[in-house]
This record gives sequence, C-alpha cells and structure tokens, in this order.
Amino acid sequence: MQGKYIHRAIESRISELLNEFPAVAILGPRQCGKSTLARHLTEDRKDCIFLDLELPSDRRKLSDPEMYLHMHRDSMICLDEVQRMPHLFEVLRSVIDKNARNSQFLILGSASRDLLRQSSETLAGRIAYCELTPFQLNEIIGPVSVQTESLQRTWLQGGFPRSYLARNPAASFRWRNQFIRTFLERDIPQLGFQIPAETLSRLWRMCAHSHGQLLNASKIGQSLGYSHTAIRRQLDLLVQTFMIRLLPPVKINGKKRLVKSPKIYIRDSGILHALLEIADMDMLFGHPVFGSSWEGFALEEIVSLHEGWRHGFYRTSAGAEIDLVLEQGRKRIGFEFKASTDPHVTRGFWNAVGDLQLDHVWIIAPVAEPYPLNENISVCSPAHVRV
Repeated sequence: MQGKYIHRAIESRISELLNEFPAVAILGPRQCGKSTLARHLTEDRKDCIFLDLELPSDRRKLSDPEMYLHMHRDSMICLDEVQRMPHLFEVLRSVIDKNARNSQFLILGSASRDLLRQSSETLAGRIAYCELTPFQLNEIIGPVSVQTESLQRTWLQGGFPRSYLARNPAASFRWRNQFIRTFLERDIPQLGFQIPAETLSRLWRMCAHSHGQLLNASKIGQSLGYSHTAIRRQLDLLVQTFMIRLLPPVKINGKKRLVKSPKIYIRDSGILHALLEIADMDMLFGHPVFGSSWEGFALEEIVSLHEGWRHGFYRTSAGAEIDLVLEQGRKRIGFEFKASTDPHVTRGFWNAVGDLQLDHVWIIAPVAEPYPLNENISVCSPAHVRV
C-alpha cells in the first residue's frame, strides 16, 4: 500500500466548520479514511488529543468522561468510532456549553446521523456534520495520459483506500472480501443489531444482483423468508452504514404517471464487484451487471460532488426515463449513464428531457475528453463534470 497522503476534497470544508462550531462530525463507512483525514487536519495542532474508541485503553480513559474532558478542556479532542460510546453525547453537550468555544471536538463515526440519533438530539445547534466517502475520482485521477487506467481501476476496485491502493487487483479483491466479512460479523453487532451475519449477507448479495433496479422489498422478502417490513428495516441499516443507496423518484407537478419505488445501488463499486465475485475487468466486461455497475459508480461520483442538492431519478409509466436528476432552488440538471465510449440514448431519454425542462444534461460515459451533443447536452467522464 502506498504511503503518500491523498488529499481529500472535503478538507477545506471541515476546517471552515471547525472554526464555526464547537463540534464537527465526520461520518462515513468504515475504512474510508476518516482517521487518516482527522490526523492530517490536526497534525499541526499540539493541543489535539486523539482517542480511538475501538481501543479498550482509550475507552478506559473515558470511564469518567466528565472528569477526563474537564481535565483537557483547553484541548481539541478527536473521538474516533464514536458509535462505540453513544452515551458520551450528553457529556459533550455539558462540556461544550461550559467552554463556549469552537473547535472543541472532532467526532468520527461509521454510522449516519439517523443511526446516531442521540447526537443530533443532544448536540443540536452545537455540531456540524460532513460525510466522507471513499476516494473520489477528482482526488486520485492522474495526468491525462493515465486517466483511462485510473478510471477503470477506481471503477473495478472502488474507492476504499486499502482497496484502491492495494498492490494488484487480486490483493484488492481479497481485502474487499475481508471487509464484507468483518462488517457483517463484527461491525453490525457492535452497533447493537442482532441480525445473523448470514441473513444480512444474503440480503446484501441480493441487493448487488438488483443493483440499479427498482426496489421490490416484497419479492426480496419472499426469497429470504422475511416480511417486506423486516426487509425494509434491514435495508435501512445498510443505508445508515453507508453500504447501499436508495435513490428516490423525483417529484414533479404534472399529469405524468411516475414510478414510485426507489432504485437500489451498492454505494461502492468495488464492494459491488466483490459481492458478485467479479475479480478483474475481463470478468466485469462479460458480466450482466456491466452497465448498471457503471451507472452506480458514476452516480456516486456525481452525488458526492453536489452536496446540498436534492437527487432522484425520473421514470414514467410511458417509458420516459433519466438516471439522475439534481435539483437546487430552481436549477434542475439531468445525468444519463452509459458504459460505452460511443454512447447512444433512447427515445425515453429525449422524452424525459422534454418533460423535465432541464437546464443542462450530462451523458456520463468512459470517454477521454468531454464534447457537446447540442447546446444543452454534453458527453463526458465523471471526472469532467462541471456544473
């Protein structure tokens, strides 16, 4: 694995928030680089104390958290894997209110705000949240001459640092399989959920086979022997641990009959390929998931670049469809994903463009250079999108 630090796009945003809030939380999946980023951001601060709550020795320091935090009230304290000790949030509120200064706590967690409800309720108005994803293309893409290689490598291996930086595809594939096993057997139980690892594994793999398709919880439930409500609870857990994305349909005014079910995606393309036992590009090229794999990979890149935008997909019963729609204020942008260097769109795409009155449409394909189709439609790779 390479030792050079890879700068993250979110760094400046986190630095700004630390100057504006007493506490900042960086949330994201396990092993996505939260600890490395936090240590990089605080390496010049002599007053920073880093506590890894995975370590029994660091948890023991907080056996009396009020006393420990008071003793270090003039320091910035970084709490890594805070979901291991959720009861800390009440103490943090008391300390924050007594000290009345910003940059008191940098909190790292592998569960969403919804799963860490206690933090959002207890620290309301005192904490800002940022989501850190695995590596994005704009963080790792190299010179023009190697963009195609970097693009395929990231698509195949995903963005988790240890997967992307592995010495070869085989080592990356082994790491991802171990990540899946550890997530199911250790991480989920540590969050307090008593779901058998084999049950959640089967669901996760079914999600991989449904990647890019409309969610049918009843059908999945029938296959696994669970009710659709039980399946939705387990899916919510995978959503809240950043493993899957449920993309909602967009809501627009009009008389069109719209699809109401969300689409389901495995958020990291490398994890998707490991779940489907796709170990190299040759296997991916010949696999039925090829097109939807590109769609999910590119979709995550686009959504990650547009924090604060509402996102969804558009599909009508008449067949008009576009893969991703981003909305912010009155601005509405569309994205269609094609896993071809010579992408072609269907009549349903053109009908959707007419229905939505989009400001601009991007066709995202593995092309070397961006080019226009017409005044409002452009073709480019995920690395070249500029809204």
